[in-house]
Amino acid sequence: MYTLDDIDRQILKILEEDAKTGAKSIAGQLGLTKTPVYERIKRMEAEGFIKNYKAVLDTNKIEQSITVFSFVSLDAQKGSLMDEFLDNVSKFNEVTECYVVGGEFDFLLKVTVKNLDAYYHFAKTRIASLPNIGAVKSAFVLNEAKNSQHFPLL
Repeated sequence: MYTLDDIDRQILKILEEDAKTGAKSIAGQLGLTKTPVYERIKRMEAEGFIKNYKAVLDTNKIEQSITVFSFVSLDAQKGSLMDEFLDNVSKFNEVTECYVVGGEFDFLLKVTVKNLDAYYHFAKTRIASLPNIGAVKSAFVLNEAKNSQHFPLL
């Protein structure tokens, strides 16, 4: 397995800031030539260090929406029941992120919908109707103070 060195980490920091930065520009910033930078990027893609490239959208300019964090606990925490929940939730377009968590709840869902009525409908018809649901608690985002995909360990 490939191990990241300092140059790889610097390349990742630059790409994390702006994924459209070309190898030539990265090379210039690092005092290298384009070819080795390009080869490093391709190797990190092939090794899975770089999963994909995405555009970060300004969702407020596209559509009025609200974000809700839903804390879900199951009645029983058997592996197969947890897998079934994850399989069901992965099919819901409203769920943009899903985490298996420890503590009081089993899952944390980030849900994006148009308004409170849409969230009520989602919670009632999608989440609450799934088998083995114990409880759902919701926290509504009032203001997005920070939203970063930055990986602080680079």
